[in-house]
Amino acid sequence: DYTAGQLEPDALLAAVPQLGDLARIDARALFGIDSKDMTPQHWLVLARRVQTLMDDPAVDGIVITHGTDTLEETAYFLHITIATTKPLVMTAAMRPATALSADGPLNLYQAVELACRPAAARAGVLAVLGDRILPAATIAKRHPSAVDAFTHDGALSTLASDAALHALAPARYSRVTLPAEVQTLPPVELLTVAAGSSPALASAVARALARASLVYGGAGLVLALPGNASLPSDLRQRVRQAL
Repeated sequence: DYTAGQLEPDALLAAVPQLGDLARIDARALFGIDSKDMTPQHWLVLARRVQTLMDDPAVDGIVITHGTDTLEETAYFLHITIATTKPLVMTAAMRPATALSADGPLNLYQAVELACRPAAARAGVLAVLGDRILPAATIAKRHPSAVDAFTHDGALSTLASDAALHALAPARYSRVTLPAEVQTLPPVELLTVAAGSSPALASAVARALARASLVYGGAGLVLALPGNASLPSDLRQRVRQAL
């Protein structure tokens, strides 16, 4: 009977009264949706709100609660678009709040705890789940239901030292600046091509994006190909023409 995105910020905080011992928290709800429904338009709104908070001298750190389905995508988008001068930590829960042993409260507590550490500011966007600190550049959901679904060998313990956090300092080679006048992001489709995939899919997507580019002023297609494979020359030409 659980429905995602229904708990208000006050309810999340009430479930973890120990948060009051860590910081004074001002909680706001920006979106109340299932994370599978996140879109680049949501990212644009979120990034601008986060940057405003980053630039506010009254704010010492930021924690974002998010669903697990698209956590890694949102985290990386923020990682390459936000000028992080303060800790920015994301967290989520694999089990619903109504579960017998919900993991959300502890994840939230540890996320706020990390956001209170100035050393976390140098690492870019971080996520805290399952007793682990995960950098946005390497975070990925690796299991559909396990509590430690995001954990990998390079993850840090939530007890990691400041020196270990400093070592996560990101290379900003992929930093993207979003001009203030940008209100929408052009569509980009990701198409995985494997053995037996129909070339018609790529052609159909290219035609759809060609139409979308007339509305958005641009569009893109990313083809994930196996090994050293490439598209047949005739289809490659059609895709280029369509885009």
